[in-house]
Amino acid sequence: MGTLLRGGRVLDPATGFDGVADVRLDGGKVAAVGTDLAAPPGTVVIDVSGLVVGPGFVDLHSHVHSIAGQRLQAMDGVTTALDLEAGLMPIERAYAEAAAAGRPLNYGFSASWGTARAQVLAGIMPDAQIDSGLDVLGNPRWQRSSSPKELAAWLSLLEGELAGGALGIGILMGYAPLTEPAEFLAVAQLAARAGAPTFTHVRELIEVDPATPIDGSEEIIAAAGETGAAMHHCHVNSTSGHHVERVLKSLDRARREGSRVTVEAYPYGAGSTAIGAAFLEPDRLRMKGLRASSVLMLESGERIADEARLRELRGLDPGAPCILEFLDERDPRENALLRQALAFPDSIVASDAMPVYWPDGSQESTKWPLPPRGTTHPRTAGTFSKALRLMVREAGVWTWLEAFRRCSYLPARVLDDVAPAARGKGRLDVGADADLVVLDPAKITDTATYTDSTRPSVGVRHLFVGGVPVISQGEMLVDAYPGSALRGEPR
Repeated sequence: MGTLLRGGRVLDPATGFDGVADVRLDGGKVAAVGTDLAAPPGTVVIDVSGLVVGPGFVDLHSHVHSIAGQRLQAMDGVTTALDLEAGLMPIERAYAEAAAAGRPLNYGFSASWGTARAQVLAGIMPDAQIDSGLDVLGNPRWQRSSSPKELAAWLSLLEGELAGGALGIGILMGYAPLTEPAEFLAVAQLAARAGAPTFTHVRELIEVDPATPIDGSEEIIAAAGETGAAMHHCHVNSTSGHHVERVLKSLDRARREGSRVTVEAYPYGAGSTAIGAAFLEPDRLRMKGLRASSVLMLESGERIADEARLRELRGLDPGAPCILEFLDERDPRENALLRQALAFPDSIVASDAMPVYWPDGSQESTKWPLPPRGTTHPRTAGTFSKALRLMVREAGVWTWLEAFRRCSYLPARVLDDVAPAARGKGRLDVGADADLVVLDPAKITDTATYTDSTRPSVGVRHLFVGGVPVISQGEMLVDAYPGSALRGEPR
């Protein structure tokens, strides 16, 4: 049974089309786009006049691996949520378990550089749960440089994960910032040979840590230029902070010179990580111009009082989730830096969505609305809606067509080479995947805050994944699990 969306403002960032039209979905694909389309017998006709119809948002950077978290992302307009910065390991089991549990949204994973190194350097093996790079963030044993034998061993693990369907290699370099630059180059060489992209949380900038082996953003530029690999710079806003203007100029220069470096940003001045992360060590915080009080524990809500308490918490539970405030959104100058990262030419919107935690330690619920007392980072629920509110409605920096190019089209194109199935995503022409969002352009906005972080965004009226409705008339369809796997096919 097909669906006909009648009379909406249709946006296709692939062709540049922006106009009032009908869209017919059938067999998981866009079957027709035009005016006064006929509705074959059995077709569900939905009046979407006054609403914007576009390809669903493709999130390259989501650490959400639950129905609960994906539903928050669905309310934000996301149809494909991929964990590519940290990745999961082993990849085959990650895909199998997601398929068995069911997902509202499409899903996929990169090969986890952090977990591969943890296995070889520290003997930390995957347990009954899927391990991601995030699971080992606070453990210092894997953060050292590798011997030649160790390097070969964990590169071999990554190569095997790519062969198993990983969508590239996720590199948490910022969590092992003193490792030899030659190791990063070796990963880029592997990626180039495999025809797979990398997704990197870069190491410290030279302004922040003059002792860093190499400036983090310059490192990714150099590796991409030397190897020809496609290399994605994750959350440039958070890793660059007050130095984002310098970093963006370097990235612009590199791209004009032919380097295959892409970049993403999210519209928040605070990030989320584990309390044991290397860059939260008190001395390193001071280098960034931050204090212990810039850190807020996610589950307890405790704002850390001083460096002694920070050290204590890092020792007690290095993996405990926390929030790090790196830019003050209330300060006009710092807010301008944040918007500069979003406005950068071809900058992709990506959420860095985090798991939802409940006081009993669980990270899953199939109930909707979500049970009370859940906590996460507000970007899990609001990244795309907030970006649209800020950059289209308030600042007028993006047109609606440009917004969909950055939220849907450009992120899908990062995956074209490694996953040919991605070529049907991020577009709204005949034959494209029927992953669509229908939103109210006057009402779309985020509602989640740092203290009330699981409040869903508003303004998404309909959401289709593979042609199956997940949201209808603004309401979540709790029995809808149409999400399918997006897998890599390395050459």
